[in-house]
Amino acid sequence: QVQLVESGGGSVQAGGSLRLSCAASGSTGSIYFMGWYRQAEGKQRELVARISVNGNTLYADSVKGRFTISRDNYKNTFDLQMNSLKPDDTAVYYCNVVAIPSSNYWGQGTQVTVSS
Repeated sequence: QVQLVESGGGSVQAGGSLRLSCAASGSTGSIYFMGWYRQAEGKQRELVARISVNGNTLYADSVKGRFTISRDNYKNTFDLQMNSLKPDDTAVYYCNVVAIPSSNYWGQGTQVTVSS
């Protein structure tokens, strides 16, 4: 079992920046993917960014060049730095880990609101 606790989020004007953090505890040695998803009102949850245990990253096309995912393997934390935010980035953001064998764990979600 893995437990995730998110922090960060909030409200910002377009063009601004926010940083989200997620702390993992429990069976963290079994984690091989850490990522961030978001769900806007009335839309399906979508992958924003993901990082593997080896440091390989994957980004949604809509956030490439603006968002950066990073992880600290010693502290079992991972962050999402969000720059040049747009109103379309408004959503509830969830941190996620995939652990051996193929279990998904989710954070509680944090609201990000970008005003124009």
